[in-house]
Amino acid sequence: MNPNLNMNPHDSGRTDPYEPELGSIATDDDDAENVTKTGTTTVGLSTAEGVVIATDRRASLGGRFVSNKNVVKVEEIHPTAAMTLVGSVGGAQSFIRTLRSEASLYATRRGESISISALATLAGNFARGGPFLAIHPILGGVDDEGTHVYTIDPAGGVMEDDYAVTGSGMQVAYGTIEGEYDAEMSVDDARDLATKAVQAASERDTGSGNGLVIAEITDEGVEIEEFDALEDAL
Repeated sequence: MNPNLNMNPHDSGRTDPYEPELGSIATDDDDAENVTKTGTTTVGLSTAEGVVIATDRRASLGGRFVSNKNVVKVEEIHPTAAMTLVGSVGGAQSFIRTLRSEASLYATRRGESISISALATLAGNFARGGPFLAIHPILGGVDDEGTHVYTIDPAGGVMEDDYAVTGSGMQVAYGTIEGEYDAEMSVDDARDLATKAVQAASERDTGSGNGLVIAEITDEGVEIEEFDALEDAL
């Protein structure tokens, strides 16, 4: 006789001895502390002339220890588009490599670059279905339809706006941008405003700091610069 049939169901935590016994997966909260995260403040501004993306350069472990002070959090993924690195560094890097490969494959097959709106949709599909951890990037680009700034949330949501901020310093950066942004501003003015937003966030957010990476995106391409001091970018 199966000895399990005579056992008291309350001993196993089950109300019915014939129900499957469900276990639990052991988790270690310390694992989250060992994941390198960007923390970060990332800003994207759209203007009539082009798009400006700016980020800080700090990476941390568990939000408590600065593990790297020279992270380049903006990468070109398309001849006229760039994306920020936000969240888990490994997940964000893998996400960017995947999206860049798909954009390149599209151009090779069709003989033309993928539109920014289609690229954003593709990014949302990858975020929704892929194994990417805690990403929330900004995608900025220019195509025949104009200039674009999109945010891609971890669940795959895709939203376009005139400007966007993500990361741990977003509240402070948004406050800096809200009263000064103008869709008709020049790229130079947008560059200064994006720099000021990252600077303000770096003053209060422990996950942001250690300089600036700024990208200017126009129909001529993507130009990315790094600065040790935020003041040097103004």
